[in-house]
Amino acid sequence: MALKKSEEILSEIYRNCQLALQSISDILPEAEDEDVREELLHQHDEYEHLCGRAAILAKDKNIELKDPGPFKKAMMWSSIKMNTMADNSRAHIAEMMTQGTVMGITAIKSSLADMSDDKEDEDIRKLAEDTLDTEERFEEIWKRMIK
Repeated sequence: MALKKSEEILSEIYRNCQLALQSISDILPEAEDEDVREELLHQHDEYEHLCGRAAILAKDKNIELKDPGPFKKAMMWSSIKMNTMADNSRAHIAEMMTQGTVMGITAIKSSLADMSDDKEDEDIRKLAEDTLDTEERFEEIWKRMIK
């Protein structure tokens, strides 16, 4: 198995955060539960912070980051709208957020496992680890809200 380049990992972190931000923005208008809305806003802020860190690193390392494509965003939007139209309860939204968070955790863990041990990439590794910690914390929050 080939090791992933730090550029690929940084791009993956950025894309992951962008998709999370888009998902939260799509779900927020459908959420009626005040605790869910508050948590969504809090998580949106944290993903914006991680995204900003990724953008700064990319600029410093002269790496071009790309946003998720419009087709991916449209598919996500329609899926979220259909899901919340059927059920916009606290538990259902928490379940949807948990699924997205688990996908992010899986992607970041995979990237960290595939990352080289190059000392030059310590800042990217640190961002990946911080992103993973954040995602795992969010997963726990959403799991508690499902119950």
